[in-house]
Amino acid sequence: MAANSLDLSFTDDALHRYSRHILLPEVGALGQARLRDSSVLVIGAGGLGSPLALYLAAAGVGRIGVVDDDQVELSNLQRQILFDTADIGHSKVDRARSRLEALNPDLVIASHCLRVDRTVLPDLIDQYDLVCDGSDNFATRYAVADCCWAQGKVLVSGAVQRFEGSLSTFTPPGSGRKQGPCYRCLYPEADEEAALSCGQAGIFGAVTGVIGTLMATEALKELLTLGEGLTGRVLLWNALDASFRRFDLPRDPECPCCREGQASCA
Repeated sequence: MAANSLDLSFTDDALHRYSRHILLPEVGALGQARLRDSSVLVIGAGGLGSPLALYLAAAGVGRIGVVDDDQVELSNLQRQILFDTADIGHSKVDRARSRLEALNPDLVIASHCLRVDRTVLPDLIDQYDLVCDGSDNFATRYAVADCCWAQGKVLVSGAVQRFEGSLSTFTPPGSGRKQGPCYRCLYPEADEEAALSCGQAGIFGAVTGVIGTLMATEALKELLTLGEGLTGRVLLWNALDASFRRFDLPRDPECPCCREGQASCA
């Protein structure tokens, strides 16, 4: 969005709410206006999607879509901080919308109660500027990544298991940014061990908070074109030894997605 097309006026309440952002020279009123004019689609209202959506809403991203088809269960509450005990049995996206609107009533929160697949993704992704994927299975991750690549949408993708988490940013052609490798360069095939769900492998709840918060940070940086992102790199965090590791992810010359410059959602 060009700076001269943004509305730089704020209400007194908005100036107060976002004052700590606006004080940052790297963000300022212009950056806050960009966030207000931006939209992000959050895939999954679970352990990653909870802190991710909360921080996007707190930061003032103008329109946030949350996708999930599940209901809140008691076992979710160990890590899914969007919800509380009274939410058990209710739709995750409906309760997420209520919580995010209570946090920041100035935003537009869209709840998409549906199962993510390649039939619904193209139209859904087209409605948003940026996509964040916190889903917990490879079928969904591949579908989201392929459709984002085909439609030129930047994707911030995170994953967790047990005491570890990872994240990266995938920047396709047509996104207005320098093209990087795609998700299939990182995972040409599903990793069977990594494919185990939280219900199968277990998850240390606070790990989802760390990775979800990092995903929000990278998404906000992308919206603001701020700092150095994770395109072409993967960030790993291990809670047990409190270590961060980062490694470069080159494009795979044999990747069917990158090699052709596009991916199909069919």
